[in-house]
Amino acid sequence: MARNFEFYYLQRSVGSTWETVQQAEVVSVLTDGLADRMATLGGGVRIVGARFEESDNAWAYEQLFFMDPGAVDFAVDFAVTEGAPTDTGSVAGMELSLGAGDGISNDEIAAMSARLSRFKERSSTETKPPETRGRASGSIAGPGDMGEVNMRLAYLALIMGGIIAALAFGIRSGFGLYLGPISIEFGYGREVFALSLAIQNLVWGIAQPFAGALADRYGPFKAIAIGSVLYAVGTILLGYSDTPGLFHLSAGILVGAALAGTSFGIILGAVGQLFPPEKRSFALGVTGAAGSLGQFLIVPAGQALLSSVGWSQSALIMGVLALLMLPLGLVFIKARPKPSASDVPDQSIREALREAFAIPSFWLLTAGFFVCGFHVAYIAVHLPSFVVDIGLSAETGAWALGLVGLFNVIGSLLAGFLGGRFPKKYLLSGLYFGRAVLMTGFVLLPPSELLVYIFAGSMGLVWLSTVPLTSGLVADIFGPRYMSMLFGLVFLSHQVGGFLGAWLGGYVFDALGSYDLVWWISVGLGVFSGIVHWPIREQRVLGAVPA
Repeated sequence: MARNFEFYYLQRSVGSTWETVQQAEVVSVLTDGLADRMATLGGGVRIVGARFEESDNAWAYEQLFFMDPGAVDFAVDFAVTEGAPTDTGSVAGMELSLGAGDGISNDEIAAMSARLSRFKERSSTETKPPETRGRASGSIAGPGDMGEVNMRLAYLALIMGGIIAALAFGIRSGFGLYLGPISIEFGYGREVFALSLAIQNLVWGIAQPFAGALADRYGPFKAIAIGSVLYAVGTILLGYSDTPGLFHLSAGILVGAALAGTSFGIILGAVGQLFPPEKRSFALGVTGAAGSLGQFLIVPAGQALLSSVGWSQSALIMGVLALLMLPLGLVFIKARPKPSASDVPDQSIREALREAFAIPSFWLLTAGFFVCGFHVAYIAVHLPSFVVDIGLSAETGAWALGLVGLFNVIGSLLAGFLGGRFPKKYLLSGLYFGRAVLMTGFVLLPPSELLVYIFAGSMGLVWLSTVPLTSGLVADIFGPRYMSMLFGLVFLSHQVGGFLGAWLGGYVFDALGSYDLVWWISVGLGVFSGIVHWPIREQRVLGAVPA
């Protein structure tokens, strides 16, 4: 059966990795004059074909030709169907012009000539890739079609993905509003529902790599669909909960698992794969800004619902709202990533993990993102109650969280813009140092409503601005192929931090009657994260050759 490829890549071996030398849509572009280039390329040389597997919603890569002039040990694997139409630019005219002066013996030259002839004969009957075949009519034609169509879908996916992120993050950010009412109604200390939200962060983090692997293997929609249903079920069940176990199950386990399929880990990976590197940072910034806009719009609306109908009915309404994410995710069935020359090394998931774990920058990024999770969860869960504790209204706390989201729209867009122009690691260091300074001032200055709003707006500028920069670093260092899974692993650290931030805040308050200790822990962690991002190396790592 013929195997049609949409792109071809000429690669040479560099140590234990493969470097792409040339990319083409017709294999003859790579094979013409290849023999003349062998001496300058050096080492092993291979040609890889790329085709899009509709069933997997992912690009598949296959080695078509390999030769090692030094070892004269190479193989050809390019089976085609007899009678297939001949490519007008076939390799029939390729000549072998290496000589003994190139450091290769006459026997080796003869062996290479025979193998190249075999490849020439087989590739002469190669079928054209579907995307490069001419069309009889229509406004879109030619080999550039796929890029144009993908970019239109990419921007549509950016919009739909942004709305999904707004719903997922907005609803989740409002759970902190329930802490006071639930604790008062059932006579619990704040640690009980705080533990539910801590479990949510932990389950979210544990489930994220698996959701990311599911999205990388079968496409983002499956992860979004499962997450949307779990989100609705968990939030509706929260409205009927009346025991600590039910709170842990609904707001903790179910919503935590749901967020793994609907929040940044999946959406950023799905959107980031659709944009070229020069536009990726901007696209990730827009997606992060959309999630923050959801926080600004949904949290105050949630407080209004809570004040008018109570926390239980408010949770039911939010559960129904969560179902809207399901149809919005349909766009990712058609939107598909376009491969780039740097993504060709055909790694397995295991190889991608082994590569990431061997690089110190991966662990530094992971350690730094732990701090982001601690900060975000602690403030999102406990800021509304802290505001009430200092003598201000519950509405002030809700609007404070809303302002965090509003100003993070600016922060995320700015981070996306700057991330495409300056080293992301230095921007991240600056963000974490900035958080430490802001929290120090918030604790030391006399409390007031104005101070709360200034802190909220300033914190919003450095809130989730870390997300497009961190996810962008993952894509820049490891490529977008397994971005969802690898970012999911980094995000697991974020959620472990989130678990500690949400739970520790409630535990310390119940034990000491004050949040002061947790504020100072947050300041110290901000300084730590600012330091660990500094030595990260942003160079791209090429995929290892499969064993």
